[in-house]
Amino acid sequence: MIDIHTHILFDVDDGPGTEQESLQMLKQAVQEGITEMISTSHALNPHYDVAYSTVESKLMHLRKLIEQNELPLTLHSGHEIRLNDQLVNLLDQKQVHVLANTNYVLIELPSSMIPAYTKDMIIALKSSGYTPIIAHPERNRAIAEQPMKLELLIREGAFAQITAGSLTGHFGKAVQKLSLELVRANYVHTYGSDAHNLTTRPYHFQEGLSYLEKKKELDAVDIFLENNYRVISNQPIIMLEPAEITSKKWWQI
Repeated sequence: MIDIHTHILFDVDDGPGTEQESLQMLKQAVQEGITEMISTSHALNPHYDVAYSTVESKLMHLRKLIEQNELPLTLHSGHEIRLNDQLVNLLDQKQVHVLANTNYVLIELPSSMIPAYTKDMIIALKSSGYTPIIAHPERNRAIAEQPMKLELLIREGAFAQITAGSLTGHFGKAVQKLSLELVRANYVHTYGSDAHNLTTRPYHFQEGLSYLEKKKELDAVDIFLENNYRVISNQPIIMLEPAEITSKKWWQI
């Protein structure tokens, strides 16, 4: 299985602080059944902006650790990029990483809103040969209030990534409920742990898939895992027609 969203690099952002913590996370990933993962440290975030070269050097270090510890795991480069109106130029200039050297880009929206230029940026990314994947839309307040806003971005060519911990209730019952609604309405297409550590932000990878199976969303499990493979293979993502979700106030979800 493939995890397309992880904070595995040590001492760069709000992920693991030490090499040993990264190693323990890598070992846990193997126990979760993960065979490949994309390292997606924060870029252009107000709090963290991990340089392109830092990602490369840290990944090289972790790959040596993987080899030394004989772990059956492959690490790919990437960034979780806060939406920015200069994003196309930054990608073209290799200032930020695409996912696993493909045309896919993991973008992060602010937690409380969707910037006015988001639609234009999605169009610009697509026109330049990049395909945006929106990270954890279920944790965005504007989308929680009006899921149709996410559908509009999808119809412009964006895809979305649901987080395992959101499905398991790690971020609360409201986020869990919305996450299932987004899955059932075909508003999300890929699956990631967004793991930062093994305590407060663990993988929940298998647990999230088990939750979907319990809710009889077996097709969603298959599509998410297939699409994760398609991301690292730079193949087109499977997308089903979005359905309507009734809008609710954020405090009612």
